[in-house]
Amino acid sequence: QDVTIKTPEFFGNSLVNRRAIFDSYCQSTTGERFMVEIQKADHNFFKDPSVYYGTFPIQEQAQLGNWDDQLTAVYTVGILDFIFNDHKDNPELLHVVELNNHHMQQFYDKLKFIYIELPKFTKSVDQLETHFDKWLFLLKHLGEFKAPPESFPGDVFAQLFKVAEIANFSPKEQALYYDSLKVYRDMYSVVETCIQEGFKQGRLEGLKQAAIEQGTLKVKHQVAKRMKAAGLPLKDIAQYTELSEEVIIKWIN
Repeated sequence: QDVTIKTPEFFGNSLVNRRAIFDSYCQSTTGERFMVEIQKADHNFFKDPSVYYGTFPIQEQAQLGNWDDQLTAVYTVGILDFIFNDHKDNPELLHVVELNNHHMQQFYDKLKFIYIELPKFTKSVDQLETHFDKWLFLLKHLGEFKAPPESFPGDVFAQLFKVAEIANFSPKEQALYYDSLKVYRDMYSVVETCIQEGFKQGRLEGLKQAAIEQGTLKVKHQVAKRMKAAGLPLKDIAQYTELSEEVIIKWIN
């Protein structure tokens, strides 16, 4: 069904600052709102802003003043180039989130959040079976093709490649794209730097801890020898130094 691309005015000037690479806000001919975002950068708290901005199309309908308590459905679709931290061991890549009550029965059917974790999609072009498979494959590998693969017939896929060409963007769209691309690259650089610094710091902390543990063992070694020289039983030495009797015997001998 045809959709109209809407200007997400409720994002204000923060649109580029909060996103890395792409956002689209659409409305179908029957009124449903679709917020689609392709999120390239890993975001530990991605769910929070996703839910927050997903409520804006609802507020927009209320502001129009002509909805007489009948809201049209709002769908937030997140196409993610990363995996949620709490889903890393879950092979399922499609997550549909709805409002349910405590009996897991649907409470409200006009607000849905749909998330797709692209890194979990590993099929090759020869393994694609469904229309959904083909869309996931294209979304994941769009930058690697100049035209749809031969096994992707149809005007829809051809149109996707045409729309996706940066050269076809308006000057404003190009500026937004390159700004968001810069945000992504800057974030990636910052994250990589933090990781490297974390490794360095972790190594230093590890060396410090190792030195402390080594020093503690040395002190216990000396105490055990003195207690043995004083004629104390092995059992008491082990209890006092918190070492096994086998270790103490090895040290003393």
